[in-house]
Amino acid sequence: MAMSTGGGPSGSDTSGPRPDVNITPLIDVLLVMIIIFMVIKHKDPHRFESKIPEKPKEQQQTPSDTIFPVLTIDRQGVIKWNSQEKTEDQLKRELKEFMEKRPSDLRAAFIKGPRDVQYERVIKLIDIAKGAGAAPIGLQIDNLD
Repeated sequence: MAMSTGGGPSGSDTSGPRPDVNITPLIDVLLVMIIIFMVIKHKDPHRFESKIPEKPKEQQQTPSDTIFPVLTIDRQGVIKWNSQEKTEDQLKRELKEFMEKRPSDLRAAFIKGPRDVQYERVIKLIDIAKGAGAAPIGLQIDNLD
């Protein structure tokens, strides 16, 4: 920065010193900053890749998807699946086919029986349900007459 002090003797000139600002170095700095910003701006990516999640496909649940199988055993050892009498072999086969068609989070099964049914029979029914892929298995004690 420069400043002129005027031309006359001190004290005789009423105008006094006149400031004269040299702006050339300021313009040089400004131009350098503009070039720096242009270089920095050029390196920015022009676009970003983004992954937008797709809308999940809505699966229509049929009534059989929401109904869980209820396996009932009575005092005589008769096994029923949703009130239909089944032999052990029928139950194994049909329950396995039923569970294979269902999603893994809808493979629950319920076993219902009276309090005085033999423990062995209930365990056998649990084994059949587990073998068919049912999980979890709920137990319900009921007084069937």
